[in-house]
Amino acid sequence: MAEVKVDVRGETCPVPLVEVRKAIKKAAPGDIIEVIGTHPASKKEIPMAAHALSIKILSDEQTGEEWKIRLQI
Repeated sequence: MAEVKVDVRGETCPVPLVEVRKAIKKAAPGDIIEVIGTHPASKKEIPMAAHALSIKILSDEQTGEEWKIRLQI
């Protein structure tokens, strides 16, 4: 099992979602993808995309302007 970090701080749509999709394609079952970003719209879009792809959301946290979403493939 691998843990992949996707750092998209400072990036705006559609970059964070595109980067997450790339990480999902490369990931194996059981892998964890941790996404760190600052764009508010992406914080909503990434969990919606994960839900649509039946990917488990382990956590969704916000600290100031920065958010972190952990997904398990």
